[in-house]
Amino acid sequence: MDFIIKEIQIGNKKAFKTFFNKNYEKLVIFANGYLYDQQASEDIVQDVFIYIWENARKLKIESSLDGYILVMVRNRCINFLKSINLTDVDNLLELNSIMLSEDFYEYDNNEETEKTHNQILKIIDSLPDKMREIAKKRFIQGYKYQEIAEEMSISVNTVKTQLKRAKKIIAELIAFITIILQQDSFS
Repeated sequence: MDFIIKEIQIGNKKAFKTFFNKNYEKLVIFANGYLYDQQASEDIVQDVFIYIWENARKLKIESSLDGYILVMVRNRCINFLKSINLTDVDNLLELNSIMLSEDFYEYDNNEETEKTHNQILKIIDSLPDKMREIAKKRFIQGYKYQEIAEEMSISVNTVKTQLKRAKKIIAELIAFITIILQQDSFS
């Protein structure tokens, strides 16, 4: 079990605040990849942190607290979408959320993740050549910005710009596909 959860369980506010500050922003981005609603994403992430603080002594975390809280945010996003009658049969919202996460390549390997990887590869393969190469190096191979820049003889700013554009294209494509699938499910 993480040291941080032990500290939170004994009521260490400083440890909790450090954990909150380290994770809040990236969890909101992750949640927004599901919800496309900044306020709802912030609310869900705040609710998860409140739950962690209020129930820390009862939590039985077998993996890492970071992984645990990520799953909590994902599940609450899915429950929120279900509450407004939006389903994600093809896991496109999860795909988008994972792509927006900086830690995509650190996700556990399992059948669902492999399916997600394959979907991501299909979308990335549709990107322009240079953008596709940069996106693959970052999202699939786990390269750091500097490593990509050095290997491709480009600046780190070019890498960041290309990744930002790739994420935008991917998010728009996923949103479009999700809308089409939703329309089909109502037909």
